[in-house]
Amino acid sequence: MSEEQNDVIDAVSDDEAVEAVDADAEAAPEGGRSKKEAALENEGEIAADYLEELLDIADLDGDIDTYTEGGRAHVSILTEGDVLVGKDGEVLEALQELARLAVMTETGHRSRLMLDVGGHRDKRRKVLQDLARDAVDEVKDSGEPVRLAPMNPFERKIVHDSVAAAGLISESEGEEPHRRVVVLPKD
Repeated sequence: MSEEQNDVIDAVSDDEAVEAVDADAEAAPEGGRSKKEAALENEGEIAADYLEELLDIADLDGDIDTYTEGGRAHVSILTEGDVLVGKDGEVLEALQELARLAVMTETGHRSRLMLDVGGHRDKRRKVLQDLARDAVDEVKDSGEPVRLAPMNPFERKIVHDSVAAAGLISESEGEEPHRRVVVLPKD
């Protein structure tokens, strides 16, 4: 049950609470989707429309796909070139932020939307997982912390998750844009 439904139950008598929860369930979109799933799909559609217009203005080719996963809307631009990725993913990050702003302008809510271009994030994820494995091996061999190169928040999360899966701990240090992951030995 959502926090909103719990608040309703706390605020009204049992009979009124049952009626409020039933009314809320009836207001859910058709097809068995929850309100959250519908909202995420809407975010993806808003971002896709915005990005499609942007591609048209820039006269760039690309097909756009949307889906939801892990509590986030995802938009993927399928294209051959890397002009939309840019050096070190800088253009991709800027496009993602613009798409998030377009969603926020339309919905009034901050979005955690993820954008990928040409499979760049999937390729980068594999590279970062390998990097994390190498750092974990080095920490296990030397017993000393290993500091990695600065990364954006998306990249740091991948490394933190990989390090945790390997049984070690990690932390971030520094200030953006020079924030980095430090892999630490077990105590």
